[in-house]
Amino acid sequence: MLRELQLKSLDELMKSTIPEKVMDPEPYKHEKGGVPEAVPEKLLLEKLTLLAQKNELYKCYIGGGYYDTITPEVIKRNVLENPNWYTAYTPYQAEISQGRLETLLNYQTLVCELTGLENANSSLLDEGTACAEAMVMSFATSNQKKNIFFVSNNVFPQSLEVLKTRAENAGIKLVVGDPRTFDFSSIAEELGGVLLQTPDMYGVLHNYTELIKQLKGQVDELTVVVACDPLALTKTVTPGEMGADIAVGSTQRFGVPMGFGGPHAAFMVAKASMIRKIPGRIIGVSKDAFGNRAFRLTLQTREQHIKREKATSNICTAQVLLANISALYAIYHGKQGLEAIAHRVNALTQILAYQLTTLGYTLRTKDNEYFDTLALNLDKSEVERLLKHFRDHSINLGKIDEQSVRVSLSENTTLDDVKELVSIFAGFKGKKASSDLFGNVEQIVKKHDSSLQRANTQYLQQEIFNSIHSEHQMLRYMHMLISKDISLTKSMIPLGSCTMKLNATTEMVKQIF
Repeated sequence: MLRELQLKSLDELMKSTIPEKVMDPEPYKHEKGGVPEAVPEKLLLEKLTLLAQKNELYKCYIGGGYYDTITPEVIKRNVLENPNWYTAYTPYQAEISQGRLETLLNYQTLVCELTGLENANSSLLDEGTACAEAMVMSFATSNQKKNIFFVSNNVFPQSLEVLKTRAENAGIKLVVGDPRTFDFSSIAEELGGVLLQTPDMYGVLHNYTELIKQLKGQVDELTVVVACDPLALTKTVTPGEMGADIAVGSTQRFGVPMGFGGPHAAFMVAKASMIRKIPGRIIGVSKDAFGNRAFRLTLQTREQHIKREKATSNICTAQVLLANISALYAIYHGKQGLEAIAHRVNALTQILAYQLTTLGYTLRTKDNEYFDTLALNLDKSEVERLLKHFRDHSINLGKIDEQSVRVSLSENTTLDDVKELVSIFAGFKGKKASSDLFGNVEQIVKKHDSSLQRANTQYLQQEIFNSIHSEHQMLRYMHMLISKDISLTKSMIPLGSCTMKLNATTEMVKQIF
């Protein structure tokens, strides 16, 4: 390999491959030289615990696609930390994966119901990957002349970076701009797809209905992709209602810990006419030889399942375990529970917005055109000082650019957290926060404008989302699913190297984290 790449050593290969900013300048060293000697597991845990105590634990309000969440303990202990679930991994064989396939079908149903579109796959690696897959999918049905994909300038930056990498290798030209002002007639003949986002990286909610209608009237064979937030979709206008062809996003905030940035289960859902172009796999319902209800891999378009020339994707990694956690989270809370969480997050954000404007801060988002995120416009000299001011209070905010900062609330945010944020924001301006922050909550917290509200409020009506809301019910349901699966707790699994992965129990020990 080195000879083919005309390199002299593995070190040279690493330096040419790994970005310098993430490369450790010092090779691993030990006081005796080389790799340290093995130690007993108990001693290892003690050392790791001491090491972990050196971490400084900050509250995170960075947002940008990653949000603090609460993993229900019944799901955390019995799924995330349960080898019956995490060693089973990818369901290559339907006949020994009925439990996981049932949960993945619930996941697909959840995604379809929230987005208002017809067909969802059973997860992808992360939101950036889903955006890139949607981009490639946009050209699968268009004519050969089309090679331009337009990306809104307010999408999450990490998604844009993945899009750039994928576009370069797929021969696609990316055009980035403001969709509200861009002259699409200048690229109409070559335009194959458009990616829009709501809420965007500034936290602004959008209703793209008129824009999508205008674009489709102007451009033939155009595919419109909308990146969206599943929790916001419980209350706000859906991609399906806007007229989008594909919707993508992440279900991380449905009970999946942030995990140092990922991966998290991404979703992709599209119109029924595009079903055979969806990457990954789709779970469907059938009957077995005895006439009983059974789940099957209805569609698999990945290259390890079918001939490479017929595959629509070479993405190997779905997120079965994390997708199942998100599905079980939605089952546990149900429609009413999800809406209650969404309402609470938005209400706290409105209270924070009111207090910040009272303190003299300028918000990029006005009139409740946001869900959980506020972007503050600042002077260039203020941005780094404000970020440091919050770090001094063990809090991380998100830096958008040289003149704006983001604060994103989450399911974990409390009234006391909002009081703390307001107090610190006030201190930065040399002011003192009002002692009565929430005296006029009824006047502050309002519904979204009708154009931003979800029109179809009849969703998640299926029995599964309306019957299992207690811990005992969840325990029984999850263990019933386990009984239908084969994992490494019961047998060796004959297909796929990734199914052989077994996390050591030591890695699950809570004290380390």
